[in-house]
Amino acid sequence: MAETATRDVKLACRSVWKLFGAGAETFLGTANDKPSAEDVTRAGLIGAVRDVDLDVAAGEIFVIMGLSGSGKSTLVRCMSRLIEPTSGEILFNGEDLLNADPKRMIEIRRHQMGMVFQHFALLPHLSVLDNVAFPLEVQGLDRASRSARAKEMIDLVGLGGREGFFPRELSGGQQQRVGIARSLSVEPELWFLDEPFSALDPLIRREMQDEFIRLQSVLKKTIIFITHDFDEAIRLADRICIMKDGAVVQIGTPADLVLHPATDYVAEFTRSVTRAKVVPVSSIMGPMLETVQDDSFAGDIVQTARVADAAPKFTGNHAFLRVLDEEGTPVGCLQRERVIALMMQG
Repeated sequence: MAETATRDVKLACRSVWKLFGAGAETFLGTANDKPSAEDVTRAGLIGAVRDVDLDVAAGEIFVIMGLSGSGKSTLVRCMSRLIEPTSGEILFNGEDLLNADPKRMIEIRRHQMGMVFQHFALLPHLSVLDNVAFPLEVQGLDRASRSARAKEMIDLVGLGGREGFFPRELSGGQQQRVGIARSLSVEPELWFLDEPFSALDPLIRREMQDEFIRLQSVLKKTIIFITHDFDEAIRLADRICIMKDGAVVQIGTPADLVLHPATDYVAEFTRSVTRAKVVPVSSIMGPMLETVQDDSFAGDIVQTARVADAAPKFTGNHAFLRVLDEEGTPVGCLQRERVIALMMQG
């Protein structure tokens, strides 16, 4: 899992506020201490984002989630200044975006940020190739270069051979792949995805999640992903940020949130999640045991895999799995009894 303590911070929010209503900036400027939600309401304002502090590490999938109206989409739009924050700092590679002039923000969005939204917003009169190449045309890239780059992205998302199709000739999942290819065509450092799969049927949604995981294993992007589906979050996230009423309630790994909820709200949010789906193998593995014979191992599993993925690997009388790090080096031993004990906890 990504930890900002050991990895470069790509984007950071420092005391970010977004209040809607007349006199919002004056209200924040005159408040002696950080105003409460009640203070904001009494002032006749709406606290869409309230005093948010967070760090997103380079290469991390950082999922922001919460119920409708929690502020997650507004926060992400503040991060790219599609919505202007009322106050605070948005630091991208150490640069405060709130000090950037409009020309600089356009440059950053065109060259360093990619965005995918729930509604695909494909241009219906353009082919798949031209839709994907459109951001590169806006950048001023010549036709040959942008077509080559677009073709590369189309192949990457598995739509090779459909370059000449129009959006109406594609399924919902295929249209979303076009949207993803288009956002990746500019080779963004930071990739925003706002509930990109929520409009898809469950089976297609699962396929798109698998595709997303595959893409990230290749591209290693820094990703801020919005969802209201906790099952989707735990499949994709390195860390999850839960918001409520515009404020951050808790940030942690999926296992942190399920095993150590900070509030009753987080506990209720995660109540129905099966622990084995979120707890990594590394959390319950033991050291390598020299006394265990090779034929006692059912196989290998990577330490970042979930316990639920390990359970089906135990076959016959095999009582152990060999746990490997990302380089394939054995780092521990997973016992069948520990897996059963965790799964019995629900």
